[in-house]
Amino acid sequence: MTTFRINGGTQLSGSIEPQGAKNEALQIICCVLLTADPVTITNIPDIRDVNKLIELINSMGVKVTRNGPGSVTFQADEVNLEYLETTEFQDKASSLRGSVMIVGPLLARFGTARIPKPGGDKIGRRRLDTHFVGLEKLGATFDYDPNTQFYQVRGKHLKGCYHLLDEASVTGTANILMAAVLAEGTTTLYNAACEPYLQQLSAMLIRMGAKIDGHGSNLLRITGVKELHGTEHRMLPDMIEIGSFIGMAAITNSDITITNCRVDMLGQIPDVFAKLGIQMEIIGDDIRVFGNERYEISSFIDGSTLTVSDAPWPGFTPDLLSIILVTATQAKGTVLVHQKMFESRLFFVDKLIDMGAQIILCDPHRATVIGLDRQIPLKGIRMTSPDIRAGVSLLLAAMSAEGTSIIDNVEQIDRGYQHIDKRLNALGAKIERL
Repeated sequence: MTTFRINGGTQLSGSIEPQGAKNEALQIICCVLLTADPVTITNIPDIRDVNKLIELINSMGVKVTRNGPGSVTFQADEVNLEYLETTEFQDKASSLRGSVMIVGPLLARFGTARIPKPGGDKIGRRRLDTHFVGLEKLGATFDYDPNTQFYQVRGKHLKGCYHLLDEASVTGTANILMAAVLAEGTTTLYNAACEPYLQQLSAMLIRMGAKIDGHGSNLLRITGVKELHGTEHRMLPDMIEIGSFIGMAAITNSDITITNCRVDMLGQIPDVFAKLGIQMEIIGDDIRVFGNERYEISSFIDGSTLTVSDAPWPGFTPDLLSIILVTATQAKGTVLVHQKMFESRLFFVDKLIDMGAQIILCDPHRATVIGLDRQIPLKGIRMTSPDIRAGVSLLLAAMSAEGTSIIDNVEQIDRGYQHIDKRLNALGAKIERL
């Protein structure tokens, strides 16, 4: 187990560039399975989850050529489907949530795919019904073995269909979309997820020869083609990391510039942090967060308490609610954080309460934060990172706290944040990896 020791209470300064987007990488890397031609992807983050997915598809027979930092060329011209029957595949795929997105491409190109129950963060139920119901609509047969916990789909001749998704699942939409591009006829997907990462996936597929109308909306029309070709693709900066850095600058009262943010793809993120009173300026594609000696949470027009909640895009992303919660602990005022999608994501607040934060955990989905207005600093304690986003939230709290904090199980943080200790130490943080 790896541990961070953080000496808190230090102001930071300078500039930092966000890594490539983790959630986009997991989709885009699976997409290379759709063609036998080379596909080059750049701005790939060097993080545990992405590296494990690259290792997985490499073990399946995909050629992986590393061209330099963040640049990889993939060629899936000799995919070994027999590998899917091995215990090694089961071990590797079950440890990674993103592995579920190999199913759509494998089904579309080879007529069969199987996946063990995938792992990932323990943040509550994350059902896969949307994925497999969509693939069944395209004509695949589905089977789940409760003894081996393997999901299996088969279908040599997928056909286009009309499908209204029961939820706007990002990974579900990606899986169905990647299967539909090689299906016969036209597929219409309504209530599709339309996050920037899905827009990126659609744009990549179109460059590969797919025919997709409506990307960027929740209504997609896909006309199937017989084959796809190679392409080059550059991934977006990670919007979750950008939001994390905005919150970090505010809670540590630091003047930080976040560079190359693709502000046009951030949606509501800057606006929601501004509702906490955080002063920032957008300069071209950079975001400068000023030292916020004091930041005051706004209220609604009628004077009622501000509520920040998650919703499918273009709503606010659930991955940043824990950052909002931590940032609010040193603001002036009160905010209700409502995590609708996952019932276990707020349970890390007990550590913040131990640090001195004033938080009322109303139920598994809602927490009320009464900001301390910097009158009472948080104090350092020992804690454990439960998942990626909560882990970084605890790291930000520790950076603002008085004294020394210890965070165990930082492998969870490494799953989603590239060399985070080195990058933050370059700004003046005092984080030691043990």
